[in-house]
Amino acid sequence: MIRPVEPEPARGAPVRDAVIALVVVAALVCVLVQIPLTLPWIGHVGSALVAVVFLYVPVIVAGRRGEDLRDYGFVWQPVGRGLALAGAAIAIIVPLFALGFFAFYQLFCHAGWLAQLAPARVCAHFGGLASLHAPRWLWAEPGAPVPNALSAEWCAVQWLVVALPEELFFRGFLLEKLEQRFPPARRWLGGGIGWALVLSSAAFAVIHLPKDGDPRALATFFPGLLFGWLRSATRSILAPTITHGAANILARTLEIALSR
Repeated sequence: MIRPVEPEPARGAPVRDAVIALVVVAALVCVLVQIPLTLPWIGHVGSALVAVVFLYVPVIVAGRRGEDLRDYGFVWQPVGRGLALAGAAIAIIVPLFALGFFAFYQLFCHAGWLAQLAPARVCAHFGGLASLHAPRWLWAEPGAPVPNALSAEWCAVQWLVVALPEELFFRGFLLEKLEQRFPPARRWLGGGIGWALVLSSAAFAVIHLPKDGDPRALATFFPGLLFGWLRSATRSILAPTITHGAANILARTLEIALSR
């Protein structure tokens, strides 16, 4: 029996849905990050709601398109390859980021007008190598963040509340839709490199602007490229989620370790 060939969806449909979702998310983020409310166990309420938006928009789009979150990389497999690539990425990032972090603040915090290009809150406490020390570690934060300390609770939040929702939206959903319209020009170790990777990373960077209005947030474009490549190389958001959370924790650790 010969079955009729079902018409393929219009090629522009995935990009249309991605653009609409991105515009809606951007509008919601601009409003939610301005909520001046912080609660115990929740933290900044606006940021918590942003995480909900990043999680549920892909769910809504998947339902409308008859897709599944597994189509957006919301799977563990391949666990071995995901963990291996995440471990390799972290091993490369740690020394490079640590060196860049120290060099940037050592130069900009002690160079007159250049200090305006670095966050004032960091420069006010930056002590350089002379003040290098290990951060205090806590299991949980007693109601509010403890200065110069890291907690297991805060680290868990970076993976589960920050990295996971952002990776599901930007790498799982947005990158996937963009790659359907702009297939990778080339692949390296299985990861696609092309316009979809660049555009999704640019969107990831721009979405960080509304919170503080700081143009330095656009630097997140570069880790976004790495996270996107990891997603493309594994077809899963496991590796980019692990790497994303680890990068956030590393940045905070260095900030504390080099503070006076």
